[in-house]
Amino acid sequence: MNPEHPRPAIIIGGTGGIGAALAAALETRGMPVQRFGRRTTPPLDLLDEASIAAAAASIGPGLRLVVNATGFLHDARFRPEKSFRQLDPAHLAHSFAINATGPALLMKHFLPLLAREGRAVFATLSARVGSITDNRLGGWTSYRAAKAALNQIMRTSAIELARSRPQAICVALHPGTVATPLSDPFAKAGLEVQTPEQAAARLLAVMEGLTPAGNGLFFDHHGKPIPF
Repeated sequence: MNPEHPRPAIIIGGTGGIGAALAAALETRGMPVQRFGRRTTPPLDLLDEASIAAAAASIGPGLRLVVNATGFLHDARFRPEKSFRQLDPAHLAHSFAINATGPALLMKHFLPLLAREGRAVFATLSARVGSITDNRLGGWTSYRAAKAALNQIMRTSAIELARSRPQAICVALHPGTVATPLSDPFAKAGLEVQTPEQAAARLLAVMEGLTPAGNGLFFDHHGKPIPF
């Protein structure tokens, strides 16, 4: 890799709240950034593997940082379930498609692009509610289950990654509650709500502090491990 032409940091979901803040923070530090999303050039749609493959092919190998900042919690059709009686197969399928299958395909196409020598990081945003151990309230079944699946996919991919890139790190990160359209309807009184810029700063600090010993683990935005 030519040091005069460093490889860009890749932010998938780089036009969303947290993703845009991550990209801006990295650019402020002088790092080149490539944002990917459905409206970028080239476009990257988590529901279309061909677009993921094409986006990865447009970048090439030697990457040092890839962050998946995508996620789905609710939209005009689907809201988080309060009871198993509200389970809807279409909601489950959509949540898994965006929160688990899409990120799995990102790992399929972007992990092979990480630098083979030296430190490299692939981080995917997950959620504390995806922790099976930490689930004491129930509800939000589609989101919880999809994020738990994401954590397992990340863990499995990290084990495989270590065989060819022992200094690379693949992790899941919980960003906390952030003032974005995804979280706004569910921010409760007394809950710490961060701006996207605050969340980005914390997440970057966590990523900067990671070592290969953290490969395959799940961390919150303070860098504390979360049980699976």
